[in-house]
Amino acid sequence: MIIRILLIVMLFCTIASTAYAQDPRERAYHVPALSPKHKDKPKVSGWAKQRIEEKLNRGMFAMPNKKGQVYLGWRLLKSDAKGTAFNVYRSVEGGGPVMLNKEPVAATTDFIDEQPAPGRRSAYWVRPVLAGKELEPSEKALLKVDARDKTYYSSIKFQGDYRPQRIAVADLNGDGTYDFVIKQPSQGIDPAGRPNKSRLTYKLEAYLSDGTFLWRKDLGLGIEPGIWYSPYVVYDFDGDGKAEVAVKTGPEDVREPDGRVRKGPEWCSLLVGMTGTEFARTDWPPRDPRLGDYNRTNRNQMGLAYLDGKTPCLLVKRGTYKLMMVDAYQYHNRKLKRLWHWEGDDETPIIRSQGTHGMHSADVDGDGRDEVILGSAVLDDNGTCLYSVGLGHPDKCFVTDVDPTLPGMEIFYAIEPWHNDGMGVCLVDARTGKTIWSIGQRTYHVGDGMVADIDPSLPGLECFATEDPKGGSSDRYMFGADGKRLGRREDVPGCRNWLFWDADLLRETFGRGGPGRGRFGGGGSLTIVKYKGPTLTSGIEGRIIMMADILGDWREELITVLAGELRIHTTTIPASDRRVCLMQDPVYRAEVAHRSMGYEQSPVTSYYLGVSVADSARATPIIRNQRK
Repeated sequence: MIIRILLIVMLFCTIASTAYAQDPRERAYHVPALSPKHKDKPKVSGWAKQRIEEKLNRGMFAMPNKKGQVYLGWRLLKSDAKGTAFNVYRSVEGGGPVMLNKEPVAATTDFIDEQPAPGRRSAYWVRPVLAGKELEPSEKALLKVDARDKTYYSSIKFQGDYRPQRIAVADLNGDGTYDFVIKQPSQGIDPAGRPNKSRLTYKLEAYLSDGTFLWRKDLGLGIEPGIWYSPYVVYDFDGDGKAEVAVKTGPEDVREPDGRVRKGPEWCSLLVGMTGTEFARTDWPPRDPRLGDYNRTNRNQMGLAYLDGKTPCLLVKRGTYKLMMVDAYQYHNRKLKRLWHWEGDDETPIIRSQGTHGMHSADVDGDGRDEVILGSAVLDDNGTCLYSVGLGHPDKCFVTDVDPTLPGMEIFYAIEPWHNDGMGVCLVDARTGKTIWSIGQRTYHVGDGMVADIDPSLPGLECFATEDPKGGSSDRYMFGADGKRLGRREDVPGCRNWLFWDADLLRETFGRGGPGRGRFGGGGSLTIVKYKGPTLTSGIEGRIIMMADILGDWREELITVLAGELRIHTTTIPASDRRVCLMQDPVYRAEVAHRSMGYEQSPVTSYYLGVSVADSARATPIIRNQRK
């Protein structure tokens, strides 16, 4: 009997410690502050006179399908005038252009070449047509393989048989096409784990979209292996059309015998995207006793936000569980200039322990300037706290228009620390932080979450979340946009890796294929499946490293990695409508940029993207005019 009691006590202690990163004392900071007090700070006035955005080309691609045809896709850009249609052209072996369509393509931005030239080098391109007049041609997509080839993806070979841990997509050379910066190898440890004594170092590598290797930079022994030690983002911060690489760096000689780095300088460095050369550097937010132990001290993140609505600004963050600090910078005239510094201890009440495992930026209050969503706390564009819902540390949060019947965006929270007040899974107004609905029951350690339209019979996005068994529960929860409970346990799908793949506005997820494999079990190749529906695509190999709309129309590409190889999978399912490419939505673009660090999650848009809304097929990103 005594042994049984001891086991129960040990189990309770384990649950209590693991449910909130092993320090329940931090629950003292679970205090809502929807109108915190602080010293006023000036609004950011960056160097840009108008909003700096990527200049994308058409993202033209040509991919054989399983019928021996060639599927073509290209972007609709937000600069395209209403009524723009497209003519589709092909050239074989450098010969003259042949128009493939009988009438300009207006309903979609894809086309199928039903009679390709197998075994011969073909080039495809489109020309916009407006009011009966052809405009400038797009870039050309080359089909170098036989249309009957069984390879239905693009491939980039690495410089060795390693697998990257993370990837960033950005235009490095200014040609309007997305290139890649990887961080390898894939190994890493969490600051809460045992030290790594292997003296492993991370390397950044850059590749153009055609697979051309550009450079490699060894981050050295000053950066421990693990996602929280080595954040990086890739974006065009100076508006020259070519992306820079922002990365945490350190000196070479500071790693201690046990593998940890406890002292020495830490920097945020900017690298030239085409060469990897460092050209600017500033100090990282410092280590501070208020951050807590080694685990909490080494929670580092990066991000981007348009803090004045025009200038792309770099965000550098330290701290998740206790003290949180953020520095905001602009890069101009080859210098990093700090715009503001924020730390939660400068707020009244103190804002601590509210961080999530990622960075999010969005204009939640409609003033044309981005706010920074740190988790349960949201910073205004000037570096003061707009509000804190005080729920503690979310393992996941999503900022998007979950419920199109409500004004503006919402934030869906999946909260790690246990909650007896029914707030461990909830939806709040992104502008004010006020609760819209909550789960209304005790939760233990909600470790994952997702929002996606997966049920066409219901308005809005479905919200689902899962408990981490470490907290003592294996429950799964699913709700409609209005908070109505839809499912529990086996009815609830997994939260990771959802994408737009087929022709509708429902998002798809992944299963596992191969002999003896369960649909959602481990092992085997990947399959793309509808929720409670059919398999759409099968035989996909490798580990998922990103989903993003980087080519073709608005639907998303799947990027997987294998030993020595990157594979880009693109849907060849014919589209049924068209919409502006997702990467021109500000929230979506920032979400994709942030995927190279922190926890991985599927990107979402600033607007509602799902079925059951009459004009959803014409949904386009809205950049609000800045208020005076």
